[in-house]
Amino acid sequence: MNCLFKFVRKFLVLSLLIVIGLQFSLVSKANASSKSSVSSSEFFRSGVEQLQRGNYQQAVVELTNAIEIKKDYAGAYSNRCLAYLQLEDYQNAVTDCNQSINLAPENIESYINRGIAYYRLGNFIAAIDDNNSVLRRKPQDFRAYYNRGIATAALKNYNDAILDYHRALSLVPETPSYLSADIYNDLGLAKFYLHDLHSATNYFTLAIRLNPKSELAYFNRGCTCGKNGDNLGAVHDFSNVVRLNPSNAQAYVNRGIAYHNLGYEQAGLSDLRTAAAFFRRQGQEIAYQKTLDLIKTVQRQIPTIEEIV
Repeated sequence: MNCLFKFVRKFLVLSLLIVIGLQFSLVSKANASSKSSVSSSEFFRSGVEQLQRGNYQQAVVELTNAIEIKKDYAGAYSNRCLAYLQLEDYQNAVTDCNQSINLAPENIESYINRGIAYYRLGNFIAAIDDNNSVLRRKPQDFRAYYNRGIATAALKNYNDAILDYHRALSLVPETPSYLSADIYNDLGLAKFYLHDLHSATNYFTLAIRLNPKSELAYFNRGCTCGKNGDNLGAVHDFSNVVRLNPSNAQAYVNRGIAYHNLGYEQAGLSDLRTAAAFFRRQGQEIAYQKTLDLIKTVQRQIPTIEEIV
């Protein structure tokens, strides 16, 4: 079973929460600005509104205007960092968070966001350090435990990551339930990499129970099913993935392999061809070529009528 785990996305879900939480706290500070900085406050509020609408490029423009008027506007740097995170411009996100931290060293949101940017840049040690800085200032912040766990898992320290995930679960709000689902998904991944497939499957199942629309949890449980030789279970889970995301090419590949293992050759080939088409459309040339090779391999393994007789 060819399995592709996509756990990194969960890290960015937290950044979206930070956008909302930080915006409201900073708007109140903007309202308290002196009359001499009214114009910078207006640009700031406009930037926050653009962030809320998902217009990240325009948010950068508005927040840059605020900073040009008020060079020490910590809130504007912090929110512009969020916009850069959403635009996947991680180096500029780090630069802005550095500025925000220099101006407001106790603003934990800047450490959270810089940690995300460092993680995305592959600097996992720096990401862990930033989350440690959050926990020194706010020991009950579940986000810092969760994000530190993900960075720790990236360093293959899965047992330490599991400890952080459990700490995060003990602190995470009960609602919305998808937050806990995300953490259980990453717990499952850590257990998978420790070759504890039974626990991994149970955690993925918990994630699905808490968030039935979790494409990643279905995908990952499908992989553990395939690893365990449960091809029917794999077909079921990857079918749910393509129901939730019809353009998930890798799910078609994995379901095609599961069908092949069950002897349903035409269904398997159909899925592999669908996957190849999606890979090509998405510009994933290497995955496209590998899928074509896989189709040829499966075709060679299909017994002819003479062989059956």
